Amino acid sequence: MTTNADVAPDLAVKVRAFAERCHPLGVLLLLAVAVRLPLAFWPNINHPDEIFQYLEPAWRLLGHDGIVTWEWRDGIRSWFLPTLFAGPVVLGDRLAPGGAGAFIVPRAAVGLASLSIVVSAWFFGARVSRMHAIVAALVAAIWFEIVYFAPHTLSEPLTTALIAPAALLLTGDLSWKRLAVGGALLALAFVWRFQYAPAMAVFALGACWRQWRNAIPLVSGGLLVLALAAMVDVAYGVAPFEWLILNIEQNLLHDRASEFGVAPAMAYLYELLIIWSGATLLLLCALRRGWRHAPLLIVAAVVNIAFHSAIQHKEYRFIFLSVVLLIIAAALGSADWGQMLRARPAWRRWALPIIAGGWVLLSLGLADTTKLMQDNWMRGTGAARLAADLRADPELCGLALYVTSYHLLPGSERLARGEPLYAFHPEDPLATGRLPVLVKKNEQAFNRIIAPPSSASELPADFSQRSCASMGDDGIACIFARSGACDATSATPFEINDVLVRLNY
Repeated sequence: MTTNADVAPDLAVKVRAFAERCHPLGVLLLLAVAVRLPLAFWPNINHPDEIFQYLEPAWRLLGHDGIVTWEWRDGIRSWFLPTLFAGPVVLGDRLAPGGAGAFIVPRAAVGLASLSIVVSAWFFGARVSRMHAIVAALVAAIWFEIVYFAPHTLSEPLTTALIAPAALLLTGDLSWKRLAVGGALLALAFVWRFQYAPAMAVFALGACWRQWRNAIPLVSGGLLVLALAAMVDVAYGVAPFEWLILNIEQNLLHDRASEFGVAPAMAYLYELLIIWSGATLLLLCALRRGWRHAPLLIVAAVVNIAFHSAIQHKEYRFIFLSVVLLIIAAALGSADWGQMLRARPAWRRWALPIIAGGWVLLSLGLADTTKLMQDNWMRGTGAARLAADLRADPELCGLALYVTSYHLLPGSERLARGEPLYAFHPEDPLATGRLPVLVKKNEQAFNRIIAPPSSASELPADFSQRSCASMGDDGIACIFARSGACDATSATPFEINDVLVRLNY
């Protein structure tokens, strides 16, 4: 007969044997996947670009209609990333038709791509000690800002997933192979987000500073990738890197981005202080020690913040690379404290759990303590609920947006299920001052409207209010519905892409 006393030692032996067989990096990667993949299903949106600059163009590449923003009309975007997203988009649409899968699978793919940050952090730490490797990889796996941005289909997290391993390859013991691969990764990162070029230059110069011949393999690897990017441009009928020249002309010379908001030079430092709050001093102390192990990470992070601080239009996502590099450097510095504890016999076995547990508690504590982070987790979820209601509506045959911005909406297919989409915007030159009249005049083209509840009296009388949801800073929006079909032959100048052209949005 087996007793509890027999089972307990046997279980302990099995646990130890399992732990010995499992490499810590593998366990940390599984942990990273476990905290990232569920967020692919959480329908929050950090910024409209993740839909309208990447997923919506990818959807159009597959032969569907979609919303076309001014960036694509003016040719300031490369088709490289939308082309890559087309694969996950079509896979997701086949797995879960109706728009949801085409949103989830690309997010899951981007989340998995962020695992390169975890691997890079491990090997940065492994240059010092096993404890440094474990702490650095753990922090990269669970730090709330990295986890938050991981599934968002934006250029910043994707580019950071390239720059982190490039930084690893271009520091430490260099070889021609490491230099060539590192140069290729930096070139690809440049194509995806050229605004990170100053930070990338820190690693390129660091690799070549003492031995300028290292520039040969580094540049060679980069040129191969740039040639591939040029071929992608040619395949879409545009001159190689024409989008880059137009982007610089529009955003850096004509400052077009400032139309979407400006902030003072110190805004990023202020935002970091808000998000890290009481942990800021602790992180700075850890960074001071981390300088000994990875100074170029800190230099590149500071250069990136300084460059983006000089640009008037600011968004926190722009310095995501800096956040990642600083957090990895701080994790490396904190592992020094763990080694100090380990040097004391009484604390030897508790050193790693204390440091690792401290990072976990710190990350959990900061993840939802500020209004800024709370808003980040919830932004776009209300629009997603309205979109889900519309996709499940069998009578939907046309949808209009009334005094409601498209920015937080999840793309035309996930919103209107491929049905015609119209917009009545107060700044539209054709509609200024006449919105109530025009929406009533054109109501036969649609049978569903998304509008603020305060606008109910301006809508046609046969539309009644249904479900409502928060649109964040834009207030509440509701679905208004009427019975009956739509007149597919009804010509109206308020199709959403026509409106965006007039608004230059």
